[in-house]
Amino acid sequence: MKEKKKEINENKITGFFDKETEFEGDLRFKGSFRIDGCFKGKIHSDSILIIGDKGKVEAEIKIGRLIINGEIKGNIQASEKVEITSNGRVIGTIVAPKLVVEEGAYLEANCQTTDKVPQALPEKKIKEEIKP
Repeated sequence: MKEKKKEINENKITGFFDKETEFEGDLRFKGSFRIDGCFKGKIHSDSILIIGDKGKVEAEIKIGRLIINGEIKGNIQASEKVEITSNGRVIGTIVAPKLVVEEGAYLEANCQTTDKVPQALPEKKIKEEIKP
């Protein structure tokens, strides 16, 4: 019997941190992931990350697509798109080919829209951006 390889549907949530969850570390995933709790660390995926209304993230993020309804502090590198909804809050740096910011969103960031996402942002800039 042949095994069928499961295809990942990026429109379907494959991972989730609920609002009572606090996690610190490195997060890697395939498919779509949603954070409604608190996360601190590094996030790396070619897929979709959704930060829910109650989500608070302090991280170095390398992602395919990012949708922000909650709060992010840190550096974001997206290969496709970053969307900040009217409830979203971003403090840091954003590098992405497409950036959408809805009216009412809070944005305190250096933004660069480019087709070529750099491999790494300068360490000095990262530390300056995340100061409390």
